[in-house]
Amino acid sequence: MALGDFLTLATIAGAILLLTPLLGRYIHRVMEGERTFLSPILRPVERLVYRVSGIDEAAEQDWKAYTVSVLAMALVAIVAGYVVLRLQDVLPFNQGGIAPMSPDLAFNTSVSFETNTNWQNYSGETGATYLTQAAMLAVRNFTSAATGLAVAIALIRGLTRRSSKTLGNYWVDLTRGILYILLPISIVGALVLVWQGVPQTWDPSHAVTTLQGGKQLIALGPVASQEIIKEIGNNGGGFFNANSSHPFENPTPLTDWLEIVGLLGLSFALTYTFGRYAQNQRQGWTIFGAMAVILLVGAIGAMHVESTGNALLPAGVDSAALGNMEGKETRFGAALGGLFMAATTGTSTGAINSWHDSAQPIAGLVPLFNMELGEITPGGIGAGMYGMLVIGAILAVFIAGLMVGRTPEYLGKKVESFEIKMAMLTALVLGASILGFTALASVLPDGLKGPLSAGPHGFSEILYAFSSQTGNNGSAFAGLTGNTPFYNVTGAIAMLIGRYGMIIPILALAGSMAAKRRVAPSLGTFPTTGILWSVLLMGVVIIVGALTFFPALSLGPIVDQLLQNAGKLS
Repeated sequence: MALGDFLTLATIAGAILLLTPLLGRYIHRVMEGERTFLSPILRPVERLVYRVSGIDEAAEQDWKAYTVSVLAMALVAIVAGYVVLRLQDVLPFNQGGIAPMSPDLAFNTSVSFETNTNWQNYSGETGATYLTQAAMLAVRNFTSAATGLAVAIALIRGLTRRSSKTLGNYWVDLTRGILYILLPISIVGALVLVWQGVPQTWDPSHAVTTLQGGKQLIALGPVASQEIIKEIGNNGGGFFNANSSHPFENPTPLTDWLEIVGLLGLSFALTYTFGRYAQNQRQGWTIFGAMAVILLVGAIGAMHVESTGNALLPAGVDSAALGNMEGKETRFGAALGGLFMAATTGTSTGAINSWHDSAQPIAGLVPLFNMELGEITPGGIGAGMYGMLVIGAILAVFIAGLMVGRTPEYLGKKVESFEIKMAMLTALVLGASILGFTALASVLPDGLKGPLSAGPHGFSEILYAFSSQTGNNGSAFAGLTGNTPFYNVTGAIAMLIGRYGMIIPILALAGSMAAKRRVAPSLGTFPTTGILWSVLLMGVVIIVGALTFFPALSLGPIVDQLLQNAGKLS
C-alpha cells in the first residue's frame, strides 16, 4: 500500500475526530430545540412548517404514537413514490423518452428509497427521469435519513430521561433534522461538488462526437444536489449506474476524500450527541472508539488485500505493483477502492467508487461482514447509533450482568426481560431475513437465474444482495441480475424487514427504558465507559455476527479465497 493511501486514511480519520464534537454538539442543540447560529434564518421556516402541517411542537409522543408516525410516513411515501415511478413517462422533465418502471421494479425502488437503502435494479441515467430523480428520489434521501436520525434521538432520550412516558415528537424531530442539519450541509456540499466538476443542470443529454468519430449521448442532470445528500444521509443511490466511480458524480481525488468524510461524519458525530444527552461524554467516546476500531481494522484489511493484487495473474506479472485494478477507477487506485468499500458498508450508504464484485474474495468479505453486523460501525445516520446501542450495548450489559450476578444496568436503569427480548428480536431479524432469503434464492430456479458467476462467488453475489437490502445499505456485488420479479419482490420485503423490523422493537425498548427510574450505582455496577467496556462491546458485536453468519461466509468468500490460493478459479 502506497504512502499516499495511508495519508488519505490518516487525514480522513483526523477530519472525523475534528468533526465529531463539533457536529455532535450541534445535533444535540438542534434536536432539543435550542438556539443555533442558523436559528435567525431557519426558525421562522420551522414555525411555518408546523403551522401548515398542524403540528404542535410542544406535544410529545409515547413510543406507540412515535412508531405509528414513522410507519404512517413510510406508507404514504412508498405509495406516492410508486405512483410517480409508474407514471414518469407522462410527467414533466422526461429528458429522453424514459419509460415507466414495471410494477415490481417500481415497488422495489419506492421501498428502497424510503427505507434509506437506495438499492437500484435500474440504471440511474436511463431508468429515471429528472423529475423522478429530483422530486422523488432526492427528496426521499432527506426524509429517510432524517427518520433514522429521529429514531436514534428517540432511543437516546429513552435511555437518558428520568421516568418519562414520552420520547419526543417524530414530526418535530424529522423537521429539525432536515432543516437544520441535512439541508445546510447539502447546499454547501453541492456547491463544492459543482466547483469540482459535478453537473447541476436540467439540460437534456448532450450528443457528442468521440475521438474515433462515433456518436455518443452524454447524460447530465441535477447531479450535485443528489450526490451530496446520498453521502451525508447514508443513502447511496447513484444518479448514474456507475455511482461514485462515475466522473460526473466523483470527478477528483478531493471529491472522493470529501465523499468518504461525508458518509462517515454525521454517524460518528451522533456518539458525541449521545454523550451530551447522557451528561457523560465518556459514554459517547467509548462507543466512538468501539465503532472506529472495527471500521479501521476492516478498512486497512481491504486496502491491503486490494493493493497486493491477484495471485492468479500470469507468471511474470508483478501483481503487488499493479494492485487489483479490475473494477477500479484509475483516478483513485486499488487501495482507495478498498477504503471506500469498507466505509460505505461500515455505514449504510451503498455508494461505490469501485465494483465490489471485482474485489479479492477476502476483501469482499469485509463489506459483507460490515453489513451483517447490522452496519453499526458507525452505521447509517441514526440507524448505526440505535443499532449499536441495542445490538451492542444492551446485550453487552446483559452479559456483564450475568458475569457479576446481578440485574444488568445501563446508564443507571435496569435492563430487564422485556428489553432483552426487544434487543434479541432486533438482532435476530437481520439474520432471519438475510439467511432466509439467501437460502430461497440459492435453491429456487428464479433465484438461481440471477448470479453471473458460478460456485462460491455466485453464492456470494446472492448473499451480498440480501445482506445489502436487509441492512438497508444498497451497494451490490454487481454480478447479480436483480431486475426480475423474484429479486424485486423479495428484495423489497427484505428492505422493509431490515428497516421496520428493527425500528419497532427499538422504539418499544426506548419507551420501556424511558419509564424506568434511575438506580444509584453500587460496587456491583458494571462500568460502561473505558477500555474494558469497549472491548466487551466490540466482542459482543463481532461474536454475534460471526456466530450468525460464519457458515454462510464460509460457503462464499472464504471458500472463494481458498480456491484462489490453490490456483483455481471458483
